[in-house]
Amino acid sequence: MPMQAQAGAAGGRGKINAQLAIIVAAVVAIALIIGGGVWYAGSSGEGKDDTASSGGATGGKGGTDGKGGEGAPPGSEEKVPSDPASKVLFQVPAPAVSKDDNSVVVSGSWLTDQVYAKSGIAEVVGYDPAKGSKKWTIKLAGPVCTASKHVTDDNKTVIVHQPAMPTKAEPAHGCSQVAVIDLDAGEKVWTKTAGDQPISFDNVTISGGTVAAGSSEGGVAFDVAKGDVLWSPKATDTCQDMGYAGGEKLVAVRRCGSYDARQLNIQTIDPKSGKVISEYKMAKGIEYAGVVSTNPLVVAADVADSAGDGSGISDLFSIDNKTGKLLNRISVPGDEFGAECDIITKVEQCTGLAVGNGRLYIPTEEHEGSGESYSRTNEVVAFDLATGKQTGQRADAGEDYTIVPLRMDGGNVIAYKRPPYDKGGQIVSIDGGTFKQTTLLENPATETVRDVEASMLPEYSEYLYSQGRLYMSQTYASEPTSADEKEYLAIGFGISG
Repeated sequence: MPMQAQAGAAGGRGKINAQLAIIVAAVVAIALIIGGGVWYAGSSGEGKDDTASSGGATGGKGGTDGKGGEGAPPGSEEKVPSDPASKVLFQVPAPAVSKDDNSVVVSGSWLTDQVYAKSGIAEVVGYDPAKGSKKWTIKLAGPVCTASKHVTDDNKTVIVHQPAMPTKAEPAHGCSQVAVIDLDAGEKVWTKTAGDQPISFDNVTISGGTVAAGSSEGGVAFDVAKGDVLWSPKATDTCQDMGYAGGEKLVAVRRCGSYDARQLNIQTIDPKSGKVISEYKMAKGIEYAGVVSTNPLVVAADVADSAGDGSGISDLFSIDNKTGKLLNRISVPGDEFGAECDIITKVEQCTGLAVGNGRLYIPTEEHEGSGESYSRTNEVVAFDLATGKQTGQRADAGEDYTIVPLRMDGGNVIAYKRPPYDKGGQIVSIDGGTFKQTTLLENPATETVRDVEASMLPEYSEYLYSQGRLYMSQTYASEPTSADEKEYLAIGFGISG
């Protein structure tokens, strides 16, 4: 049940400012390309709403209903297979992209019990999760701009797309169309815009039956079921909701003040009314912030641009949702840790981390292994959110592998292990207590399969894992570098037993 606003908290977001300027979709595309080096450049979805145990990581379904897999702690869902060897279930060819387009955003992938859905060029397609055959296609008026990683309990999600296809004369039309889609039915539930001059949105999310879309000029919230506007910015407001993070809670990153004296406020808000439940004021000088997890609330920022490596993270802030009090500030310098945030416009685009068990799980930077000089490896370590200190737990990737958390599974961490050149990638479950690793899936090591997997490395792609199946997909499509080169939009792997 939504928490009630505290006495004296700020009110709802008022009426839409009709003078809001359109932010062209080119900004979104550029941001994606610039952020191409992140652990996960795009959004990814889950089978149910994210909860406290699913944090801000991406992957398949989170285990929060108390169903346990074999040998798994309470709350986990993933079963340990008798044989983790996987086979290719299907491959989706990359869509054709013209020379004029250069690259087109195709971010967004989701997994339910009935369908694996993936954004294409101006469309969303639902596939049979085992066979890859098309179940449905939703055509869009223009290319996708951004998509939520969250899925409601009845398997609906939300995307933002352009109102028309790009042309030479007009290469971008603004990202003004907010659309809710039913993943099981393969239908568009509704499409809405906001403002007399339609707002161009940079980010979108879902929480508590509310769709919240944000931009550098403010945000707006719609009812998931009908598309009615629930709340929106005041025309006279000097602050703007730059973006939102969803799941179990709805959190706004609110910007106040001029460019040279910017104040960012992290607000937990009531999804239906927009009223503030709690607020934490970031230190002045912090230009951007991203939300790793909404419950518990963990926020990332590059304080004073000190990360220095393009990761977008130097510090993580653990905040109490109820009071807005800072619990701990955790230093995660970019030269030591491998997680990434692309948070200039994508508030929820912090990836390579998982939050659960009162801990934050994060990969270390790659470093030399114990083998030959060119060997590379890394580890996953944990920080205690109550103390802000490392717990001493460590999960080693192994020689020539690198490891990155995808999401929580009850008390366990689901992680992907990027393989050496002669092996297939792995999905492992890391026990939240002992940090013992159990292999849940291992991909084929044949050259053709390795080539496709290597083209969808975590730095650039979306990963979804659930119940012995792994889906990898691209976040943007581009013209092939050669006529003979085969490229794929998505690939699905699955174990046989």
